[in-house]
Amino acid sequence: MAWKDAYQYVGKLFNKQNKDELTADEMHADKGRQDAGLPLGARIGSVVNLQKTPLIRAISQGSLITMPDEAETRIIAISRVQLAISGKMYRYYLNRDANGGEKFLQLYCDASGELQELLYCSHLTRLIPETVEDQQAFLGENGAGLGDRNYSLWREQLAGIGWDDASLDSVFADADSLQYARDAGDPAQEFVAPYKGVETRIDDASGKQGLQQDVVFMPYRRSLNEAADQFELLLISTEILRSKDGGSRRDIHVDFMIALPLEAERLLVQ
Repeated sequence: MAWKDAYQYVGKLFNKQNKDELTADEMHADKGRQDAGLPLGARIGSVVNLQKTPLIRAISQGSLITMPDEAETRIIAISRVQLAISGKMYRYYLNRDANGGEKFLQLYCDASGELQELLYCSHLTRLIPETVEDQQAFLGENGAGLGDRNYSLWREQLAGIGWDDASLDSVFADADSLQYARDAGDPAQEFVAPYKGVETRIDDASGKQGLQQDVVFMPYRRSLNEAADQFELLLISTEILRSKDGGSRRDIHVDFMIALPLEAERLLVQ
């Protein structure tokens, strides 16, 4: 899809259902914006006040989550992930870098517009699937790979991306790997096809910059304590870029994100 079409598509996604609820003055004030009427009242440039207690507690129990720093309190981009499910999924980006080191809030609202899930997500690593076999595995093709019942994250993998021994010891203790279970479908099934959708992201309020990409992803889960009342998610997402900032582009990468569920009361967007 050309970016001109994607720009119009974003406007339709973000604004159509909300315009009837705006007053004439509000519509005039929002003229030209493509980020109005979103959950929690978020907009590009909004400041996010996040209570960090749940993150600190999770890290103390061995989570791989990375805390947002002081410079990561503002929403710099907003996306809609369109999936073949009822309801809507949004991502509010707090940070991005050239190597894909993103942090974002992911929100799922049901068909009635009620917020049902709120996740804080931080980047773990990114890889490029270079062979056809690797691409097929991370797309969940041939009934294997992404969508398998379990996923193992190995200590040596994190050492290879720069984690120091002290951090590795706090997460792995005496184990060589962390074991995650698929957080979707029947747990008895060896394989469940991953979710597929299209993410359309805007990087400025007018929607002139941004990207559109296909996403294929699966969430995996592990408990952080014996009581199993604290857990983290490992989101593995294969992303195939279609266009960026108005130009057609195509590449493929796989992002590994760590996510923690949050209560909406612990978050304030201003």
